[in-house]
Amino acid sequence: MTPPVAGPSAIVAGLRCRCPRCGIGPLYAGYLTVAATCRHCGLDLSSHDSGDGPAVFVVLIVGIVVIGAALVVEVLWSPPLWIHLVAWITLATGLALALLPPFKGVLIAIKIKHDAGEGERDR
Repeated sequence: MTPPVAGPSAIVAGLRCRCPRCGIGPLYAGYLTVAATCRHCGLDLSSHDSGDGPAVFVVLIVGIVVIGAALVVEVLWSPPLWIHLVAWITLATGLALALLPPFKGVLIAIKIKHDAGEGERDR
């Protein structure tokens, strides 16, 4: 087994959506498309994926924030239903789109930093 990759903190590099090895090159080639290689240090990023993990964390966080805010607004001001719909759908969508790249970046960076791979079954 190879030792963990040295370099910047996996969490900081992931939150900044940067390469986990150098912390400089971009992690993504598009919104959520992982780059084939790091433009700065050449780390192969093509085989690294985070699966559904980031979406689970984002859904839980966004759900807590939106439901909590909706309950507070309802108790304090009791706005009409259409205001709730517009406000909370907009907030939920915006938060999800903003949080997904950094959360995916953190999970990919941690996976690379600790040389985690696909699980294998012993025969």
